[in-house]
Amino acid sequence: MISGPITKSVTSLLVGIAIDRGWLGSLEESVFTFFPEHADLRTPEKERISLSHLLTMSTGWAWNEDLPYRDPQNSERLMTDAPDRCRYVLEQPLIRPPGRTYNYNGGATALLAEILCRASGRPIDILARQELFDPLGISDVEWIRYGDGTPVAASGLRMRPRDLLKIGQLVLWKGTWQDGQIVRRSWIEESTAPHINGEGLFFYGYQWWLGRSLVNRQEVKWVSGTGWGGQRL
Repeated sequence: MISGPITKSVTSLLVGIAIDRGWLGSLEESVFTFFPEHADLRTPEKERISLSHLLTMSTGWAWNEDLPYRDPQNSERLMTDAPDRCRYVLEQPLIRPPGRTYNYNGGATALLAEILCRASGRPIDILARQELFDPLGISDVEWIRYGDGTPVAASGLRMRPRDLLKIGQLVLWKGTWQDGQIVRRSWIEESTAPHINGEGLFFYGYQWWLGRSLVNRQEVKWVSGTGWGGQRL
């Protein structure tokens, strides 16, 4: 099975489905709206962190995943080991204004998964199966889980290559599959458009990488799910 890179992108597709179903509203809504139990962490500056900032990994939080994941100081490792993962992410200090700069952050995707769970009433693995995988005829998937059984949204999804291709084809077909609209076209277009400068020369959309290649002296623009371990969509 292929692992890792598609998990964040699947989370993005599910956000689009949630908006289409009316479970989520504006992407400019403050993240803290969904976590009233952590109201003590609110500050005027952090209040500006929105769903769009989670999607583009531009929250402004101090976060370091450049360290090896076996390093206990890696931010995602610290989140995984924390007694309350969402609180750990939300309590990180701001080192830049939200929306200013991209910084790879698996914690942002973890928050998106929890927000989807609270908005839809279903954990992300069940939501993905019912709203995305079943309509695509994808049945053989696995989720790596945290110690409490919660699916890992940043990198936990495993699926067969032929099913991974279905996800790619769904995006190429602007959210349609067998004459049905699984994800609204406007969300596919918005989420795969450049929103912020990513790493290196790449742009970043809503949990999708955007770039270009030169093939036979012709520029080819591409959208990619790219992640740890060298896997690519």
